[in-house]
Amino acid sequence: MADKKKILIAEDEKPLANALFLKLSKLGFEVVVANNGNDAVTNLKTNDFDLALMDMVMPGKEGFTVLAEVKDDKLKTQIIVLSNLAQEEDMAKAKSLGAKEYFVKSNTPISQIVEYVEKSLE
Repeated sequence: MADKKKILIAEDEKPLANALFLKLSKLGFEVVVANNGNDAVTNLKTNDFDLALMDMVMPGKEGFTVLAEVKDDKLKTQIIVLSNLAQEEDMAKAKSLGAKEYFVKSNTPISQIVEYVEKSLE
């Protein structure tokens, strides 16, 4: 893959962030991990990412704030939410702020997330 697609993983649960990092890197993606919302925003504003996997509950800025900043700055990164917030209103709010998809972590195997990412970046 000459033109590597870049993915940001904004996730404070290190085991999940590491698992996603390893699986996506192995598939040939360039992957960056941010363990809090502040780092996520900085990364998104200073690098061109093709896709971001975004937790909603993180230290620093929470995911909804990050989504709002991405939307306000008209950044082109497609964002997929990975969260344990499973309420319909949380999903609707995230999508209204520009999230392309919303996965509830406790209900979604990592393999399904990786598969979705691959399809989204084909």
